[in-house]
Amino acid sequence: MASTACFVIVSKNDIPIYEAEVGSAPKKEDLSYHHQFILHAALDVVQDLAWTTSAMFLKSVDRFNDLVVSVYVTAGHTRFMLLHDSRSEEGIKSFFSRGS
Repeated sequence: MASTACFVIVSKNDIPIYEAEVGSAPKKEDLSYHHQFILHAALDVVQDLAWTTSAMFLKSVDRFNDLVVSVYVTAGHTRFMLLHDSRSEEGIKSFFSRGS
C-alpha cells in the first residue's frame, strides 16, 4: 500500500512557513493542491481545539476519505500539521516529538 503524507508548518497568523509532500505514493501536482485544501480546512478545527485543551499533540483533528490530519501545536501557537493515511498514532506522535 502506498503511503501518503503532507507536512506543513503554519504560523500563528495562519501563514504557511514550510510544506513538504513525503511518502511512497506517486507525486502528482493536483494531489498537492488537494492536500493543501484539506489541511487549510482543518485549521478552524485546530484553532478551536488549541483553546480547549492543554495538550500539544492534538492527534487526529480531521479526516477526509482515508486521509487523517494530525497536529502538534507549539507554545507559540505554531502548528505542525501532518496529512497522512497511517493508522499508527504512536508513529505520528513520535514524528512530531522528533521534529519539535
